[in-house]
Amino acid sequence: MSRLIYDYSKSVLERVSFDSKLFCKELEKAVKLLLPYEIEELTEWLLSFVIEKPELRHSLLIINK
Repeated sequence: MSRLIYDYSKSVLERVSFDSKLFCKELEKAVKLLLPYEIEELTEWLLSFVIEKPELRHSLLIINK
């Protein structure tokens, strides 16, 4: 079940990446819902994702809280 939440969260983040505020809001939701090992996976994905979208780099602070 939680794997579905991880995949869904990633999908939502990809779709809202055009708006950095909305992206951060959705990332905060994802961090609250995911298990610790899934947050690690999401962090790895996020690191590679923000390379292409530098305007989202500040969202890494949410993960590192």
